[in-house]
Amino acid sequence: MRILLLGGQGFIGQNLSLKLLEEGHEVIVLEKKINPERVIPNIKYVEGDFLDKETYKDYLKDIDVVYHMISTTNANNSNNEMARDVKDNVIGTINLLDTCVENQVKKVVFISSGGTVYGNPQEVPIKETHPTNPICSYGITKLTIEKYLSLYNHIYGLDYAVIRLANPYGPYHQNLTQGLINVIISKSINDEALEIWGDGKVERDYIYIDDAVEALSMVKDKETDEKVFNIGSGQSHSICDIINEVERTAGKGIIKTFKPARNQDVPVNVLDITRARELLGWEPKTTIEEGINNTYQYQLKKIKSMRGELSDEERQRNRY
Repeated sequence: MRILLLGGQGFIGQNLSLKLLEEGHEVIVLEKKINPERVIPNIKYVEGDFLDKETYKDYLKDIDVVYHMISTTNANNSNNEMARDVKDNVIGTINLLDTCVENQVKKVVFISSGGTVYGNPQEVPIKETHPTNPICSYGITKLTIEKYLSLYNHIYGLDYAVIRLANPYGPYHQNLTQGLINVIISKSINDEALEIWGDGKVERDYIYIDDAVEALSMVKDKETDEKVFNIGSGQSHSICDIINEVERTAGKGIIKTFKPARNQDVPVNVLDITRARELLGWEPKTTIEEGINNTYQYQLKKIKSMRGELSDEERQRNRY
């Protein structure tokens, strides 16, 4: 297949690019500005603005699948930038879908948010049929985009899949301070204080990146009546649980400071992944202990490399 990744130099995109490349697909990555340090051999990189409809006319010709992984906001800042959130992400996606229809793209895979579209859960684990009542603008725009994908499927027959993703973590991370597990590991390695919002009892579903991209790859090949899939571990872990596991892996404690809880944080979020198991034939394989250990070892080498403590051979081996 010829596959276009929007946001392909981010954490998920980098790992997905490698997975698709290994499967023998032609991979094209579209970014507003290409980071030369994150270029993977045998992948084509092009620059273009997600918000500019003209961008897609050149790059959507003869594309089979588009992975939409771009968002100009996040769950933490979206409530402060609601108008921008809607203007950029919803309108930007509609422009993308229009051009996909014009170019007869076969399928769009959208990375939604399993952590925000449901809001405060009425029951856990959370099924795809659970009511959707987001408590942040980020979740509302993700859900809105899901609805437009359904509309374009109804009107134009554009196939799509929505991945409501839990909290991904793992090696090959663009930013060592992005995502709770990566933040905790980074603080541990650098002997820095960790800020905790609330009492540390907030529970989340964490999915190892290899398991996540396996699901993302599989969904492009599946034709099912169901279009929305929860992808997570199906297990919940509190912030304190994660801290304890990182401390065990590192063999040392972490300095902790506590701050007031944030109103956008629901107390618990764990996804029911039965649908993905039954319809995609997918299930996660990596335990939280294995995933944290892998991530810790990767970050340790990465930080040593940044400090100039690795040989050239070790640095190159640890690049991807």
